[in-house]
Amino acid sequence: MIWRNPLRSLTLRLTLGYMAVFTVSVALMLGLTFVAGVWQPLRQVETTIRLQSDALVATYDARGRDALIRALEHRRAAAIGRMPYHVLIAPNGAVVAANLADWPQVRGPEWRRYEFGTYATGAEEEHEAVVRDLALKGGYRLLVGLDTEDLDEREDLIVEVLSWGAGMSLALGLLGGLVMTFAVSQRLESINRAARAVIAGDLSGRVALRGSGDDFDQLSATLNQMLERIEGLVASISRVSDNIAHELRTPLTRLRAELEELAGEDDPETIRARSGAALDEVGRLQSMFEALLRIARLESGPALPKEQVDLSALLEDAAELYAPAAEEKGQVMSSDIAPGLNIEGDPDLIFQMVSNLLDNAVKYAPNGGSLRLSAVRELGGVTVMVADDGPGVPAADRQRVFERFYRRNNDPNGFGLGLSLVAAAVERHGAKITLTDAEPGLRVTVRFPEAV
Repeated sequence: MIWRNPLRSLTLRLTLGYMAVFTVSVALMLGLTFVAGVWQPLRQVETTIRLQSDALVATYDARGRDALIRALEHRRAAAIGRMPYHVLIAPNGAVVAANLADWPQVRGPEWRRYEFGTYATGAEEEHEAVVRDLALKGGYRLLVGLDTEDLDEREDLIVEVLSWGAGMSLALGLLGGLVMTFAVSQRLESINRAARAVIAGDLSGRVALRGSGDDFDQLSATLNQMLERIEGLVASISRVSDNIAHELRTPLTRLRAELEELAGEDDPETIRARSGAALDEVGRLQSMFEALLRIARLESGPALPKEQVDLSALLEDAAELYAPAAEEKGQVMSSDIAPGLNIEGDPDLIFQMVSNLLDNAVKYAPNGGSLRLSAVRELGGVTVMVADDGPGVPAADRQRVFERFYRRNNDPNGFGLGLSLVAAAVERHGAKITLTDAEPGLRVTVRFPEAV
């Protein structure tokens, strides 16, 4: 597509634009060189010729032709630098004095640049000169000039450089633009192929990397990460949809049964009991949807406001909140929280996250077991750890526990959304969460970046 209409290529247009700027820059540079190296020296030569010719005319007017001839010869003999030229022609066309081999036979403009013949070295040579053509009293014609062969050569060189340089710049620039356009189009085409595959529904397509580490490789790597993220989200949505349908089937079935039983009951006590059971099912469904909505908002909502959070005080409050639940099961909760720990984030969300972790620890630790909550500052971050001595989680399942509705061995406790909420909250805060073996039990470690 690019080669059928090259001017639609941004790379080629940028190349052509750069070529235009480069060519104009070279032209301006050579133009300044021409002004400094040719034009200004020519103006100085004209000024010199004007002064000399005015003096010669004054000599002719005051002392006649012979004095003028002597002045011309003296001018030639005393010349230093540029070779002086002159021709004095009588009214009848006879040459009275000259050091040139040829000259314009017909008088034209007063000032001209002309290639004269001269015998300065004994043989005829062609030299460029600037000459002033004057008409004297009595019908005489006087041509006075100075050699400018060096300026002529310099001017020719500048023009030649400008012509060849501009031509070569345009040719090489165009060739380079086409090559770059082809190279860039190939890299862009690989991105387009991956994008078209995604549009067609194949989320497994990825942009090929060349390993060069250049801008295109970095862009391709970023796009691949984005595609992996999209693929994961789509897969997650599919799993969530299936899980929601599966999880809703049982409570809705129970709710329908309770309502059907309720419709046929006349006994007030039975009606109250079945109404309470129905309300419990509705409450469970409401809690499930609230948890799902909270997770969805965390995963796709706007950036969290950056607020300074006193993590030490927050963790102390969470430990105090769950201490009674642990005591009911005869569990021992210990805490080791360093003072003065500060992070940036949403304090309510962080409290919910820690509460979920403590709730799981209390739930799965055995009666008479132990719980541990600790927080320390290390390596520029803050690490929070919650551990229990319960059955733990096998290494193969430690990533799956963060999936929505995942419950090991169909555990009837909860909906399997607590750790999903924890994972979403951790990601929103730019933190990292890991699960390890507490030997026995499970150790959950969350590492937050420390507030600046």
